[in-house]
Amino acid sequence: MAARPADELAPAAALFRGLADPTRLAILRRLADGELRVVDLTAALGLAQSTVSAHLACLRDCGLVTGRPQGRQMFYALARPELMDLLRAAEQLLAATGEAVALCPTYGCGAEDQR
Repeated sequence: MAARPADELAPAAALFRGLADPTRLAILRRLADGELRVVDLTAALGLAQSTVSAHLACLRDCGLVTGRPQGRQMFYALARPELMDLLRAAEQLLAATGEAVALCPTYGCGAEDQR
């Protein structure tokens, strides 16, 4: 019996759901430059420690970020360099589509306010 397309695409959909949050994208963009601690990310992003920690936990659970303990500190880094290729491709796609994605009534900017 052949797998349904939805079943085959479920892991990809889960990946994109994991990347769908602006805070997680901001964290990944910062980690693209190298290892950082939670305190570094909170200072750079202007977010609460609990917020950054929760998003890092999500990214770590998805296998996108790793943590390296050093003493009492944890240094976070991208788990896969291919992730930056994906994000660069997304930025190119966004540049090519202009505002069409942002204006999408289902997923665009402000769509959550309408739900």
